[in-house]
Amino acid sequence: MALKLANPSSFATFLVASYKMSPKAHEFCSVDFLAGNFCDRKGSFGYSLCKRATLINSYNSAQHNPLHILRAHDGQSRSYFSHNEGLNRSYDCRKLHNQNKFPRYIVARSKLAGNGAPDATGSLSEIRVSSKVRGACFYVVTVVAAILLIGFMLVAHPFVLLFDRYRRKAQYFFAKLWAIATIAPFFKIEFEGLQNLPSEDVPAVYVSNHQSFLDTYTLLTLGRSFKFVSTTWVFFIPIIGWAMSMMGLIPLKRTDRRSELECLKSCLVLISNGTSVLFFPEGTLSKDGNLGNFKKGAFSVAVKTGVPVIPMTLIGTGKIMPAGMEGVVNRGSVKVVIHKPIEGSDPEILCQVARNTILDTLKRQG
Repeated sequence: MALKLANPSSFATFLVASYKMSPKAHEFCSVDFLAGNFCDRKGSFGYSLCKRATLINSYNSAQHNPLHILRAHDGQSRSYFSHNEGLNRSYDCRKLHNQNKFPRYIVARSKLAGNGAPDATGSLSEIRVSSKVRGACFYVVTVVAAILLIGFMLVAHPFVLLFDRYRRKAQYFFAKLWAIATIAPFFKIEFEGLQNLPSEDVPAVYVSNHQSFLDTYTLLTLGRSFKFVSTTWVFFIPIIGWAMSMMGLIPLKRTDRRSELECLKSCLVLISNGTSVLFFPEGTLSKDGNLGNFKKGAFSVAVKTGVPVIPMTLIGTGKIMPAGMEGVVNRGSVKVVIHKPIEGSDPEILCQVARNTILDTLKRQG
């Protein structure tokens, strides 16, 4: 953050406010003050005053609560601040104060390094490094698994197109193996309500909340050959994109009205040929973990085709790999709750019922 201090008293006020802002945070923070020239030329002290001052307070010095302002060059003056003594300036600083030559611009950088325990910084750092390492390992595993399985998919694809053009169960079998191989080393999945799943031969519209990049991996482990919508650029990724094309997934250009209409038409054709479709009605990943508003497209498809809607609630994927932090894999577990099918002739009502069902489950599971 950048602070503009109009006069020297503002500088003292800032130090006092920084010290008192938290009973714990001040003991484990370092604030760097990057100051401009105290004066443009050498003064009576025989040197130019420091351009950089550092306010340091560590755990080891927390018992006496000193906040030291250190000059970068040897022989320069120092001032000390503590809650008992207040701001005590040395002769040099007092003279500068009288001459009103404190810097006009001060840039402060505050870093909260711990949570109040001596080893908190190390523990937090270890957790972050561990999550990043797990994230790197996750992508290594998923790429290796994809490379090993893509050959089987390529060999099977001509036969799939001949005998199972719409459902493509063989390709989904390989996709299920890929998803299980990828996530098994990192987290476990608990399923609830499997009895609510319709028969594999009965088409349906599946809808789910969308918390994380891991949602697709998680739902593929169900072993159901439902088609889901994915942004067009993903299909151009080597190996992964090829596999998605062979699975018959539906491409979509976001914010493209024509692409959206083509997507809905594809869903109608697939359902009419006995294939289920999966939607994330929020339309995008939840940035804050809260359930967003549902779009009616999925429910309009269900009404037009006369198939049931199967709501599903994903719990925990957003904590393991938060949206916007796809390079991190935290420790945790995932739960998938499959709710009872809902049917109706009004897309608006279906949308509201499905969202309330998922929302209630998220609140109940905490």
